[in-house]
Amino acid sequence: MTSAATGSLEDWLARQYRHAAMAMLKSVSACDIVKERPGFGQTVRPVAGSIVASPVPAAYDPDPDYFFHWFRDSAIVIDAVRLLYEEGLLDARAPTYFADFVRFSLSLKALDGRALVGLSQWRQKVAPDFERYLRGDDLEAVAGDAVYADTRVNPDGTLDISRWARPQHDGAPLRALTVLRWLRTLRAKGARANENVCADAERLLRIDLALTAAHWCEPSFDIWEEEQGLHYFTLRVSAAALDEGAEWLDAARDAPAAAARRAQARAIREKLDSFWLGDAGYYGSRMMPPGVATTKQLDIAVILSTLHSCHAEKTHSVRDPRMHSTLEALERLFDSLYLINRGRPRERGPAMGRYEGDVYYSGGAYYFSTLGAAEFCFRAAAARAPGGADRWIARGDTFIETVRAFTPANGDLSEQFDQRTGEQTSAKHLAWSYAAFISCVAARRAAVSP
Repeated sequence: MTSAATGSLEDWLARQYRHAAMAMLKSVSACDIVKERPGFGQTVRPVAGSIVASPVPAAYDPDPDYFFHWFRDSAIVIDAVRLLYEEGLLDARAPTYFADFVRFSLSLKALDGRALVGLSQWRQKVAPDFERYLRGDDLEAVAGDAVYADTRVNPDGTLDISRWARPQHDGAPLRALTVLRWLRTLRAKGARANENVCADAERLLRIDLALTAAHWCEPSFDIWEEEQGLHYFTLRVSAAALDEGAEWLDAARDAPAAAARRAQARAIREKLDSFWLGDAGYYGSRMMPPGVATTKQLDIAVILSTLHSCHAEKTHSVRDPRMHSTLEALERLFDSLYLINRGRPRERGPAMGRYEGDVYYSGGAYYFSTLGAAEFCFRAAAARAPGGADRWIARGDTFIETVRAFTPANGDLSEQFDQRTGEQTSAKHLAWSYAAFISCVAARRAAVSP
């Protein structure tokens, strides 16, 4: 791999920011790409408003098939589009991207797995050796609001017929948070053309707040779609969505609903307190059902949850000393695990992964994990967390330098870079990787600005 680690950090950040923006937008409303899934008898043509996790139509050959609209990923990406709009890198196209995203999201409520089960034609198109990958009777339960817990859909607005980890309950709160931020941005711009967009967005927001309130206490699959239980990440973003949603409901003069959402947010925060593992010195990432063990308690997902929540409370935020201990524990873990971290220069922080024992593809470092650690530091600096702003900024820059060292000269970002060789692995052009870079740089600018 030819590294991009030449020239000043500031110059590289400026170049890479522009590249990340243009590369990420290839995943937004990717209507010019056609994805063939011959094993499933599918031809997928994305529609406006859908966001594919990767615009590369792979088929586990060896890169994974990420040509889906994930509810979690899409919320993160469209929030990064907002940042580009606020920075002036996107013009009037940005509200159009958001408006299409809202309309697409609302349209999914009309999906009905029961109707699909009743049609035999689609099953007849599936190749015999792909039948084992089809989902089962759970498809009949996917209708109305249940669609939004289905983890992902095809970017043409149809249900995913493959067996996958379901349900997931992080999509609705993440989308609610994104919609709330977009509403504030659009109204700050004051354009009358945005009124219809805002009305549709508020409809979607009410749906997502109701879903979050109804399902936060239910077991679901984690952010990595591997284990079913109660998860710190899902609970943290749910609390933030309900808190911010309550503020919006107050402004909309719906005091009873606002009070109910605040009460639920308080209950979630009390639950989050019980995730602290005092003997280990970090927040655990999950609570599993009785008798079910896990080896994934120390998980970067806990750190990522604070970035998407962005609340100024002392606990469960970038100001929380326990969260600082969690980040330090993760740094020690990956510093010892990954060959690429051994003998690293002092100006570079450890490349960060997800959790110990990860075996997905290289089981290695993730761009959004390492960028997430950097963004945490920049947000801690801006929030005047204990330790001093200058130290937090300097610490964040060490993670940026690591990303820089393992970014090829063309600026493209995959999902992972190998823990032994540093070569890129897994999905190419992962939209989440680019979105993480954009939000990290935005947080750095906010931290260093006078």
